[in-house]
Amino acid sequence: SSEKSASCVAARERSKRRKSGDLPAVLAVYAPSKEAPPVVSASPAPAMSTPARRRLMRDFKRMQTDPPEGVNAAPMDSDIMKWNAVIFGPEDTAWEDGTFKLTVEFTEEYPNKAPVVKFVTTMYHPNIYADGSICLDILQNQWSPIYDISAILTSIQSLLCDPNPNSPANSEAARLYQENRREYERKVKEVVEASWADDGEGGDGDDADGDDGDDEKAVTTADD
Repeated sequence: SSEKSASCVAARERSKRRKSGDLPAVLAVYAPSKEAPPVVSASPAPAMSTPARRRLMRDFKRMQTDPPEGVNAAPMDSDIMKWNAVIFGPEDTAWEDGTFKLTVEFTEEYPNKAPVVKFVTTMYHPNIYADGSICLDILQNQWSPIYDISAILTSIQSLLCDPNPNSPANSEAARLYQENRREYERKVKEVVEASWADDGEGGDGDDADGDDGDDEKAVTTADD
C-alpha cells in the first residue's frame, strides 16, 4: 500500500541521516552524544583500576574522539565490561541503509582474550548464528591484544559484505550466497528493512533529532 511505502521511505531516510553523521536516538543510546560526551570520573571506583577496565576506558575515549565511519559503541549503564554497539550497512551493498545492533561483553582477561560479540538485530548471513553469535577469525583463533572495539566492529562490518561461505554458521545463507546470489540479497534486504522497524519506526520519529532530551540522559548514565 501507499501508506506502507511512505513508511519505508521515511525509515530509509532516517537511516541515511544516521550514516551522514546526524546522531539519532539509536546512537544516543548506543554511542556517545556529539554535543555532550559523557565525562569519565577523575576518581573511579576501585573496581575500575584493573588492567582490563583501564584499557576499556582508553578504548572508550578513542571511540568518542575518533569513531570509525559506520560504527559506534559505548558501555551500557554503569558496567564498562558490557557495551552496546551499532553497525551501519556498507554503502553500495545489499546491506546499505541497515542499522544493526550488537552487544559486546568483555572479561578481566581483555585484551589478552577476545570479547563475546553478538548481534541483537536478527541477521541473515553465512557467518552469523541464529543466536547472533559471529564466526569471525579475530574473535576466535586469530585474536590479538592489539585489537580494540573499533577494530572489532569494522571487521564485522567488512564481514557483512564479504562472508566466508566455507565456514558457515548459517548453512542455508551460505548455500544461497554461493548458488543464488539474487535470492540471498533479497533476504538481506528484508533484514535491512526489519532493522528500521527495530530502530523505533513505530514511534513518532521526533526523537531522532533529540528533541525530547531523553537520549542525552541515557548516554550520561553510561559511565556514572
